[in-house]
Amino acid sequence: MKKEVLNILKSNHSQWVSGEDMCRRLGISRTAVWKHIRNLKQDGYRIETQPRMGYRLVGVPDLLYPAEVVEGLNTKYFGQKIIHYQQVESTNEEAKKLAVRGVEQGTVVIAEQQAGGRGRLGRRWHSAFGKEIMFSVVLYPNINPAETPQVSMLAAVAVARAIEKTCAVRAGIKWPNDLLVSDKKVCGILVEIGAEVDRVKYVVLGIGINVNSTKQDWPVEIEHKATSLREERGTAVSRLKLMRSVLEELEQLYEVWQQQGFAPILRQWRAWCVSQHCRARVETIRGSYSGWIEGVNNNGELLLRLSDGSIHTFNSGDVSLRM
Repeated sequence: MKKEVLNILKSNHSQWVSGEDMCRRLGISRTAVWKHIRNLKQDGYRIETQPRMGYRLVGVPDLLYPAEVVEGLNTKYFGQKIIHYQQVESTNEEAKKLAVRGVEQGTVVIAEQQAGGRGRLGRRWHSAFGKEIMFSVVLYPNINPAETPQVSMLAAVAVARAIEKTCAVRAGIKWPNDLLVSDKKVCGILVEIGAEVDRVKYVVLGIGINVNSTKQDWPVEIEHKATSLREERGTAVSRLKLMRSVLEELEQLYEVWQQQGFAPILRQWRAWCVSQHCRARVETIRGSYSGWIEGVNNNGELLLRLSDGSIHTFNSGDVSLRM
């Protein structure tokens, strides 16, 4: 019912709505209306109250509530079902629970803050409450486990496109899926799967974007490695607008990938990539390798020429361009 109260306030475009009118339209008591108004205020909505006038909505919080994300979202299934948390250990972990139960494809789990977010190689992902975008999407692509890295490369292109479109900031992709601005990380992507030997049962795509955080929000050990869209632009970014844009770009590229294969995605990925034909170090669970990046093959695997002249192929790992 709280959602219905909010919809009435929004539909009146900042005009006064009497409590009596709400009672009649919703079939509830004045006390119930007041309780829902109070709860909306606690959620961050700015609602003015005036005797004999009623209520009017004058401000919406820049929080990623499902009702706000879906409003104006131009997708068929990405983000049409959203589970929102104020704080959670990991959106990926919550999304995996939903995937096992067979939740609808495109279901999104969003958190205002992650207490236990993580990236590749088990590294921790830091977040500031209400300043970042942290979410996971449940997908059921018809692929085998070896094709899973293509999902993360697709996602990197989608986020880069959304950032440029929404924020007028050009981000470059560092293989396979980190987004950099001014040579600092602004977005990380983590893909996890449930799979059998020859087929993927589900994919959970986790994305974390540094949006409105500042240097004061980050631990000292990552200050020189991280940036945010606010730091780069000098002004705050609407997380809601960016969230919608990311979901729209993701759905568009996901459908291209499923219908046409990886080739058109890879062409776009190469156009955004900043880690080609340069010296680099690649860290994997099996060790660290240094050499010259020759590019990526048609499967999106990194080709690194080692000091002995041999070419080593990587389908996962963390690339450092600081040599």
